[in-house]
Amino acid sequence: MKKLFFTATIFLFFLIISLVLILSTTGFETNRFNELISSEAKKNNKNISLNLDRVKFKLDIKNFNLFLETKNPQLTFKNLVIPISNIKVYLNFYSLIKSKSQIDKINISFKEINVDELKKIVIKTKPSNLNSLIINKINDGKLNANLEVYLKENLELDNFIVKGEIREMSGKIADNIVLKDTSFNFFADSSDVLIKNVKSKMDGLKIKNGNFQIKKDKEIILKSDFITKIDISKKNFNYYKPIFKNFDVINIDSNFDAELNNYLDVTFDKTFKITKYKYSNKGKINKSNLNFKKSFKSPFLEKEIDNLKLKNSNFEIRYASDNKNYIFSNGRYSIDSKNYHKYDFKNDFLKDNSKIDLNFEFSQILNIDFINYKKKENEIANIKLAIHTNKDTKNIQNFQYSENKNQIFIEKLKINKRGFISLESIKVKTFNKNDLKNDFTLNFGKKITIIGNKYDAKNLNKYLNKRSKKNIFKRINKDINIDIKDIETPLSKKLLNFKLLGVIEKGKFIKISSKGDFGNNKFLDISMKSDKKNNRKFLEVYSDLPQPLLSEYKFFKGLTEGVLTFTSIIEENSSTSILVIDNFKVVNAPGMVKLLSLADFGGLADLAEGEGLSFEKLEIKMDTNRGFLNLRELYAVGPSISVLMEGYKEQSGLTSLRGTLVPAKNLNKLLSKIPVIGKIIIPKDIGEGLFGVSFKIKGMPGKMKTTINPIKTLTPRFITKALEKQKKPK
Repeated sequence: MKKLFFTATIFLFFLIISLVLILSTTGFETNRFNELISSEAKKNNKNISLNLDRVKFKLDIKNFNLFLETKNPQLTFKNLVIPISNIKVYLNFYSLIKSKSQIDKINISFKEINVDELKKIVIKTKPSNLNSLIINKINDGKLNANLEVYLKENLELDNFIVKGEIREMSGKIADNIVLKDTSFNFFADSSDVLIKNVKSKMDGLKIKNGNFQIKKDKEIILKSDFITKIDISKKNFNYYKPIFKNFDVINIDSNFDAELNNYLDVTFDKTFKITKYKYSNKGKINKSNLNFKKSFKSPFLEKEIDNLKLKNSNFEIRYASDNKNYIFSNGRYSIDSKNYHKYDFKNDFLKDNSKIDLNFEFSQILNIDFINYKKKENEIANIKLAIHTNKDTKNIQNFQYSENKNQIFIEKLKINKRGFISLESIKVKTFNKNDLKNDFTLNFGKKITIIGNKYDAKNLNKYLNKRSKKNIFKRINKDINIDIKDIETPLSKKLLNFKLLGVIEKGKFIKISSKGDFGNNKFLDISMKSDKKNNRKFLEVYSDLPQPLLSEYKFFKGLTEGVLTFTSIIEENSSTSILVIDNFKVVNAPGMVKLLSLADFGGLADLAEGEGLSFEKLEIKMDTNRGFLNLRELYAVGPSISVLMEGYKEQSGLTSLRGTLVPAKNLNKLLSKIPVIGKIIIPKDIGEGLFGVSFKIKGMPGKMKTTINPIKTLTPRFITKALEKQKKPK
């Protein structure tokens, strides 16, 4: 009995083992469940038709589940064949015992589907953003997928899992975003979507090791991280230009090489409205060369800047809904394609506001004319800048310039498109080798005060004569007080103990009272008064030393000694002025020497080149109107020669002058024969000999043409001026 029982047990064991092996491998063919599967598929979707050929009953050993398997079933959706390789239907074991079959899970393995086949399927489904993307944007690609559907007792959907991969995908995602050779793995269920191992290409850009995750609960959360390799060159730069419309200043021969780690975290509500977001990237700019369409010009730079190069630079950006946004970069830069210097840049920004901190080395030639400071090339300066912007307003909180012992500090300078708004202070201290050149402070409070020990004003005239179309200081309405002990003027002249009290309205002086000392009892006095009723200003300048005031005017080159008096009536866009210089010399003035040589006054030309020509008086009457200078009259008289001249200078620089040049001996001969009785009567015998020359000078600066004609008679105007000179007491 025991032997029989043992034998039966062994037989049963082997029977079960055999059954399990058969069920787990080849299975048992059956058609019992064909109708059940087909009908349930039809019940869930009337557009679905499923025809099963050979169905096998099999066992899933791992999960100890019984399932039905069929290969290459005929599945159609809206009369469109869906390419399926395999369907597995997992049955509830207990439901089989009860003779009431219950489906727990369905596993569908799809054949590889290309994009064209997928579009045919998608177009027959309910419209959505995803469907639109596939139909309109995707051109190529292959899809491998597996779908698992979990059902409840009543065959209602409990959950699903879809997983697979996409290969060789390409498409135009946006106007200027074309993806190539895109591949990734995906996994999704009712609550999560996971995309891993994303690889893709664009012109000049590679995406690698990308991961995306979407979690669905009360909110929808999208997270991603991926690496981008950027290599933009002349070949593909135009491809990216429409994306960066605001950067149209960059030429197509620019390039950019970088590798960045990107992170994205976005939260949506159930209506897919974004409630929170954060994007950041961090990486390395290996090298970049940005060539500008239009060179950057600055009055302080000797060379124009036409490109910006970066290398070995760190880069980081953060943009988030919490408004803790910033761009950060540091590394090496170059603007001359030769020398690379350190830089450190950070911009904390909101929608309309930003806070910029910039710290960089600078080696280019730098000229600041109004303080006569020049930094030589390759001498390294350090510049620190902190700027707050608010819409169109820039608030320079702090500007620090340092180069050896030279320092320029600016505190709280506020400007906008219309010009200057406010300022706290400026501190300047500069040297030429060890020689102190500037040491002063400007404070901008209830009134403007400029106080210091030293100011180098050698180039001040040059700076002031640069015409600007726009008065950037038109908002300044303040009293001003200047007190500087030592001012260096052109021609190495010093003005000591200069003091000025004045009033500024709308950026212009309306009142001045100032005095300075040249030494040796030589003084400078400047005064200005205003007639607000008639909108006029009256300027008076007296100087025992004219040269420092005239150094920037080529016309006065070679002028020495003398006493200057200048008066001017100034209106909004015009002025009427008289300049008088008494008892001066002209030494080696190229223009005067050339004119005398052409006039064949050889002896006077030699004198002008040597010890100089002396003059008793120069009187100039002139008018200006919107940049146009009308020289009504210039009369100069001296023991050797006299000159009468008139003409004009246009805003463009075009100059036209005409005049008369007469040696003193000829003039004296003429005047001795003129009776002064009432009106001037010129005798008939006057004009028989050669008295002088007439001349014309015309042209643009540097291209002046001079013509000379001998004259035998003088104009009554010239004679009148000569007689007026004779009448005046010496």
